[in-house]
Amino acid sequence: MNASVAPGDEDPLGQPQIFLVDDDEVNLLLTSIALRERGFNIIEATSGERAIQILTDWLPDVVVLDAIMPGMDGFQTCRELRALPGFESLPVLMLTGLDDDASINRAYEAGATDFFVKSTHWSLLAGRLRYLLRSSRTRLELERSKSKLARAQDLARMGSFDWKRSQGSPIFSVEGLRVFGMGPGTNVEFRQLLRMLPAEDRAGLIAMLHEVMGHSSVLATDIPVTLADGRLRIIHTEAEPEFNEHGNLIGYTGIVQDVTDRRMAEDKIRHLANFDALTGLPNRRQLLWRTERALEYARRLGHQVSLLLIDLDRFKVINDTLGHGAGDELLMEVARRLRSCVRHSEQVMESSLEAMGSRSHRTLEAVGRLGGDEFVALLPEVVDERDAERVAVRILDLMREPIFVGGQECFVTASVGIAMYPRDGQSVADLMRNSDVAMYSVKAQGRNAASLYRPQLAGKGREKLELESALHKAIERNELVLHYQPKIDVRAAKMVGAEALMRWHRNGVLVPPADFIPLAEETGLITPLSEWAIRETARQARLWKDNFGFSDSIAVNLPNRLFERTDLVEHIHQAVTMYGVPHHAIELEITETGLMKDLQNVIPALHRLNEIGVEISIDDFGTGYSSLAYLTTLPISELKIDRSFVRDLGLTPQSSAVVTAIIALARSLGLRVIAEGVENLRQMEVLHRLGCGVMQGFLFSKPKMPDEIEAWLHQTVLPKKAPWIGKAGEADNSEALRAAEARGGPRATPAA
Repeated sequence: MNASVAPGDEDPLGQPQIFLVDDDEVNLLLTSIALRERGFNIIEATSGERAIQILTDWLPDVVVLDAIMPGMDGFQTCRELRALPGFESLPVLMLTGLDDDASINRAYEAGATDFFVKSTHWSLLAGRLRYLLRSSRTRLELERSKSKLARAQDLARMGSFDWKRSQGSPIFSVEGLRVFGMGPGTNVEFRQLLRMLPAEDRAGLIAMLHEVMGHSSVLATDIPVTLADGRLRIIHTEAEPEFNEHGNLIGYTGIVQDVTDRRMAEDKIRHLANFDALTGLPNRRQLLWRTERALEYARRLGHQVSLLLIDLDRFKVINDTLGHGAGDELLMEVARRLRSCVRHSEQVMESSLEAMGSRSHRTLEAVGRLGGDEFVALLPEVVDERDAERVAVRILDLMREPIFVGGQECFVTASVGIAMYPRDGQSVADLMRNSDVAMYSVKAQGRNAASLYRPQLAGKGREKLELESALHKAIERNELVLHYQPKIDVRAAKMVGAEALMRWHRNGVLVPPADFIPLAEETGLITPLSEWAIRETARQARLWKDNFGFSDSIAVNLPNRLFERTDLVEHIHQAVTMYGVPHHAIELEITETGLMKDLQNVIPALHRLNEIGVEISIDDFGTGYSSLAYLTTLPISELKIDRSFVRDLGLTPQSSAVVTAIIALARSLGLRVIAEGVENLRQMEVLHRLGCGVMQGFLFSKPKMPDEIEAWLHQTVLPKKAPWIGKAGEADNSEALRAAEARGGPRATPAA
């Protein structure tokens, strides 16, 4: 054997490796020389047996076999070669001196790729070899591409199929069979495929296939199937029609792909987009979509739709007290209860409902979560409002039952607002807005109830909104004023202080405090309003000091939330410094209820205020539930007896008993006591007799503008023209006479 490159060595020049096998050494030599001259690298063998031995360890680019050799001839060698692993598609050129058809056919039957009649036309032989090399490389590239495609299809769980009308069943690729859980070579019939589908889907698929074939259109659909091993899969099928030269449909070719994982991911994404992550209920997006569809059907079919807005009444208290974890538990339990009150549908409704029947809109019924502690119940078909009210009653009854969260029993009620289509609105926005109005009307009336929307509720809502908008601008427009009600020492018949009361002049009309103060507290505007009142009070104290020597304090009512602010002391200091009045010129009043509601948060501010000389008065004392132990430690200067106790003085012994107790308590604690709401002489005399000498009320003066207070002082108090002046002294004399008579002594002469 002669070889310029040993078998298995790399050819440094990249020349094609030709394995030449011929028993004729002369012909072998001539052929080798001719092919080397034409750029081939030649490996030689002189027998078929030797050739097989070499090929077990080496793979050439082309094998050239002499057909007629002693021992193992070329035909037998070719057959042996084809049996070796990896040699199934190796190019084999059979050289023969015979050009008869029998030899040629025998060469092909033995596995030869091509044949060539021996001659000295070496260029023709070289050309034939180059052709075989190109064909082999092309075939290898195709096989690699086919392998990559098969791998890609396998990774994508995809396969192909072909179906002709002339054949009964589709022919699937190996990958296509794998999609259906079948092995290579399996013959799959249409009937077998149909049996994989759920029984309820088979008729629909057959109808679809007939329609697609009838129109020679493209098929694209997802089919649920159950494989032989019981797995449920979603198979995506796409097929395009094939036509003959006459334009007639002859079949379909397409692909099948297992898209189960993708569909599961899409379903999960769709669920996340349409359902609340905490409660699993439809979210705002899904609710709005369902309500839109429900209204469309209601317009078409002429029935009513109801929307119930459900808001929990005490959720914030539980959430703040027990923590957000307990709050989440509560919301999940509320969602479970609400779901049981309606025919709740969990289905993600995104497509048309037309194919689901004439009453398909009923599947829209559900409870959803708008956000926070707000829920919505959609009733897509109701006979009248009584149907909606029955659902609302069911919801309220379930909500009243105790809920265990955070290891503790809790009670959470709900307020439900009901809006009806078409009576209360033609659109989703109308129904949402009006159910919200109805719900807030329930909140205002005490909660834990349901209310139907009424047009007058919307009117109140609009008025409230307009009032809130105007209140935002009241300070900058100088529409706010302070009226002052004097505090009177009835024995000395003089003003010993005043209380500042806020009023609002809006469009030339005086807005009652009861109309805007609660709104200011609800919206948070009470803070800037109170800060303005402190500045204005300091300014007025300075004016009165300059005008008539006023040196007492003016009381300002503050909500308990202002006492929680760390800058309250600084704000008061700036106000009194700006107008040059002492800190005690301003007295702060806080209601007993407000004090006890946030006592721990208020106490630090009370001590800081006391340190700078600002006195604190408890307003409406006796109406709350104060702990007397706290009164002994708080830096309080004054108690105000509520008008509800003053009203019946002299008429019922109970009122006198309460007032007597309050006065005794104040004296024992070293506190001043003042009675408010004094409207007649009877009340004044009883209060004075019980030991309360400082009062305020309509008997003395209504709340007045500052200049009116000065006029009242000069025209009524100083000239002693008021009917109450001197009555306290007369009461003292009468009391002294009765005491003397009781002792049996002489009657005292009244003072002139």
